[in-house]
Order: sequence, then C-alpha cells, then structure tokens
Amino acid sequence: MRTVQYSGVPERAADPGVEAGIVALKSRTIPAADAVAQSLAALDWLRAQGCRQIFFKYCSTFDSTPDGNIGPVADALADALGAEHVVVCPAFPTLKRTIFNGHLFVGDRLLNESGMENHPLTPMTDPDLRRWLARQSRSDVGHIPAATVLAGRDAIRAALTVPGSARLVVVDCVRDEDLIEIGAAAADQPLITGGSGVALGLPAVFRARGESAAAGPRWEPVAGPAVILSGSCSIATRAQVAYHRGRHPALEVTADDVMAGTMTVGHATVWALERTGDLPLVYSSADPEVVRAAQDRFGRQQVATALEQFMAVTARRLAEAGVRRIVCAGGETSGAITEALGVEAMEIGPEIDPGVPAMRVVGRELALALKSGNFGAEDFFERAAGALGTP
Repeated sequence: MRTVQYSGVPERAADPGVEAGIVALKSRTIPAADAVAQSLAALDWLRAQGCRQIFFKYCSTFDSTPDGNIGPVADALADALGAEHVVVCPAFPTLKRTIFNGHLFVGDRLLNESGMENHPLTPMTDPDLRRWLARQSRSDVGHIPAATVLAGRDAIRAALTVPGSARLVVVDCVRDEDLIEIGAAAADQPLITGGSGVALGLPAVFRARGESAAAGPRWEPVAGPAVILSGSCSIATRAQVAYHRGRHPALEVTADDVMAGTMTVGHATVWALERTGDLPLVYSSADPEVVRAAQDRFGRQQVATALEQFMAVTARRLAEAGVRRIVCAGGETSGAITEALGVEAMEIGPEIDPGVPAMRVVGRELALALKSGNFGAEDFFERAAGALGTP
C-alpha cells in the first residue's frame, strides 16, 4: 500500500493516493492522560481522511509502565470507535518476538529476562501480557491461545467475537503465518493493536475489497552525505555500534560529558562533518549499569531528555550543513530527531530489515532510517545508509 508517515497530527488533509496514513506520536513515556489526548486527536484526523480501520501500533516488546500508556490509549480508542473486541498482539516472529500462553518471548527468553528489564524508561519486569495490561487498563483482558490461532482465521474470529467476552484480547503468535491469519480474522474490527508485525495481514484484506491499488511504495533514493546517530541502549543496538565502530569512525557521547557540558553539539557536528566520507557514528549507547549510574547522579528523566536533545540538535545542525541521509537508532531518539528536523511527512520506501523501512521526507532532499533499539542485524547501519541513497 502507498504509505505516508506524518510526524504528529497534520494540520492539512492527506495527499491524494495515500492508502495507509500513519500518525507518529512521541507518546510512549509521557503522562497517560497526554498520550490519550494526543491519540484521540490523531484518531479524529485519520477518520476525517476516510480511514476504514484504525491500527494502534506500539513496540514489539510492549514497552510501557504499570500505569500505561498502552492500556489507557487502547481503552480510549476502543471507546471512541465502539470496539467491543480488540486484538492485542505485539508479536513479530521474524524478529524473534513471540507470544505463547499470553507470555511475550524475545528469542528463547521471557521478556523480563531478555534485557528489556533494564530499559532506562520502561523496564519490562513481567512477561505475562495479560497481567501487565490489566494493571494499565480498565477493560477486561482476555486471551486466545496458540492452539486456536494455529487453527486459522475462522477459529480466531470465532474466539475473538464471543458475546460477553473480554474487550482487550491478547492473541498468541508463534509464526509469521499466524500474523496473516490474525489480521484476516480481525478484518471487520474497527480497532487492532499490536506491533508492526500484525499489520502484515491487513493489505491483503483491503486488496480483496478493491480498496487498495497494491502499487507499492514510491521510492526515490537521495544523494548526499550520511551520518549515523544512536541513542538506544538495547542489546541489538549495542552490538550494531560495536560492529560499526570497528569499521568506521565513531564518537561516544556520555551522559556525564553532556551533563557537564564537556561534550557539545558543536563538537559532535564538526567531528561528523569532517568524516562524512566514511559513515561516521555518533552514539550514546551505553551498557545498562553505566546508564543506571548516570541516572542515579542526575535523574532518570533529566538524562534521557539531555541525550535526546543532544542527538536531535546534532541532527538538525548536520542537515543544515548538507547531510542528506541520517540513520537513527532508538525510538525516543528518532522521535526527538524528526521533531528537530521539522519533518511533517515521510514516504515509506523499501524495507531495510524486518520492521525498518527507508523513508524520504516529503518535499525535501532528505532520507531517514529510524529504527527501534532492538531491530536490525549487526551491519544495519551500513546497509541502511546504502538503502537511503548514494554519497
């Protein structure tokens, strides 16, 4: 489907020909009431564009706190849409995120043993999605087991729509094929929630109805210098940083140096611009114990905000200086960077790694690759820069 991602709720109507519109909100860790308000505003805009189905996307590791924001937003969207039965499925087996007996696994580890228990903002300490979601939501939380999912879309649909059953329904998923069946089973539901994986089954539903031209993304590579910025502390990103810095120049930005003012945006910008011919990396991807120590000294939110803004302003300065391809690791960092760049809309292009596309800013010679921390192979940074365009 021709897909455009909007940074925040747009102030104008969608361009003609857009088949799937995404409103990206930096709402994962803000107060729950604010996340709900922003999500409802996005819902109003999407419905005004004629959207037939709403998909509330969150991280495949269900990043949240016991207070929200996944549960409160799902409740509010369900209320607004009159949704009686809502799929909850963050699984993406290709990325080794699976759900079995209502428990989320990352590879062969339960979520709370996968490294996500050390997340600096949303430590995931309980792998039981039913229990975690119930702490956030005012809705009943149900479950569709793997045996039902393996029986296919008709069985899933029947289990999902039992009269009087729970409103939010955690659906097991152990294969990518299951995602297709779950999407088909929920074809008539006004609201679906999950990670990006469960959306895999939705385009076929719209094609079958004659509501999608199936033309695919319109992609034009961008020519110009490239820089890598990493603000994620995930296991996958730290491995990507280690791989890249062994082959390309890399500048570490520590919380201590940023808070003390001994590392500045100006220094990082000049350093990167002097090395744009060799894919320079500017990173603040520290080990969990280093992050915790900095949080203890300066405060959790203060450290997060300082590092996000450092990367965001650096990205803006680089773009102003002529950098045309920016690869970013980390969800919060990506949100801060798109805000700083003044990005309003991006055309979604080809997939770089599962769940991570190349994107081109509408109306500008600027291409971005924005990835969640735990996504991508070790050589992601190199391949992402190549997917965005040429030097």
